[in-house]
Amino acid sequence: MDFKIAWRNIWRNPRRSILTICAIGFACIVLIFMLSFQFGSYETMINTSVKIQTGHIQIQAQGYHDNKDIRLVIKDPKAVEKVISSIGHIAGFTFRSEAFSLISRGKRTYGALVTGIDPRKEMRISRLKSLIRRGRFLKEGDKEGALIGTLLAKNLRASVNDDVTVLGQGRDGSIAATVLKVKGIFGSGISELDRSAVLIPLETFSSVYSMESSVHKAIIVLDSLKYVPQSKKALSAALKGIRNDPPLVALDWEELMPGLRQGIELDLISGLIFYLILILVVAFSIMNTFLMAIFERTREFGVLMAIGVTPRRITKLLLMESLGLTLVGIGFGMLIGVLFTLYFQIHGIDVSGASDLLSQFGITGRLYPRLGLLSISIGPAAVLILTSVVALYPALKIRSFRPVEAMAAV
Repeated sequence: MDFKIAWRNIWRNPRRSILTICAIGFACIVLIFMLSFQFGSYETMINTSVKIQTGHIQIQAQGYHDNKDIRLVIKDPKAVEKVISSIGHIAGFTFRSEAFSLISRGKRTYGALVTGIDPRKEMRISRLKSLIRRGRFLKEGDKEGALIGTLLAKNLRASVNDDVTVLGQGRDGSIAATVLKVKGIFGSGISELDRSAVLIPLETFSSVYSMESSVHKAIIVLDSLKYVPQSKKALSAALKGIRNDPPLVALDWEELMPGLRQGIELDLISGLIFYLILILVVAFSIMNTFLMAIFERTREFGVLMAIGVTPRRITKLLLMESLGLTLVGIGFGMLIGVLFTLYFQIHGIDVSGASDLLSQFGITGRLYPRLGLLSISIGPAAVLILTSVVALYPALKIRSFRPVEAMAAV
């Protein structure tokens, strides 16, 4: 009976009720779409970045990430390979070695980070091959071949098949020098990488820099981001069984790219502030609606109390009206929001106009929202809670009414 009365009361003023439902629905649509877009863009940023540079997890000698000392190495890559192969959810892995060196062509000399890669394994875990702008990717037989970034090629005035000279220091303190032939020029959109990266075969790196069989990093890519915590934990436990001086550690993408993690956190916090303001606006519109309803129905409430209806029951009716109105708006908003987001999840959103901003994360082209239980539920749940709280104020005003005074109200 109370539910029927509350439902009929909602539609006593259809225009006001429809406007309130639309306001609640609009808030839910915006919250579902924007949260899905944020989560989808974060996932794209992370996956794009890890498949260009870091991987989801890296195994290194302790202290190497901070110091980049060429002497801090993984001495037994085969033992590490066995450990990695024993862990589940591994999509691929490879080994890399690095050294800061000078690279020159003619009278032009620049600092560069020379990285030794395994071309065959690298293609399985990274997007480097797809980033080649001129020339081609390295092959296993390219012992003297090199890939360089577009900005470095511009600074050196080097093109495909040009020779460049590398001069650095080997692991044993000896001079590391060689002449390389540019096989390809890549452009990642990440200016720091394109300005300083030189990629050469791992075998050549080991020979030039006196690395013997040692490497600096094991790069691991997983099937999904959700497996990172458990895989890191399993790797950390297994690495304790490998003797290495200093000991080996497993670092995830958050430790390897703190700037990306901090950028995501900052964006999420600013988004939450905007969403809170939006929800508060909707909540106060609900409060206004019910305050108006109470003022219009003061005489009616006075009559009900005069014939014996308790203020508690009237308050209950008003709260049911508020809840019903809110649930209708949330249901409408969730339906439209999910359909709207699904469309863009399939077709994507063109972000070419923001290429300068997003290129630092290796993102070009389109971004895709990602619907999930959290993005669908957190916004409508927040709307429901806040609107229910603010609806308490007008509902509780009934308790201060006196039947005679209320019936006398115009």
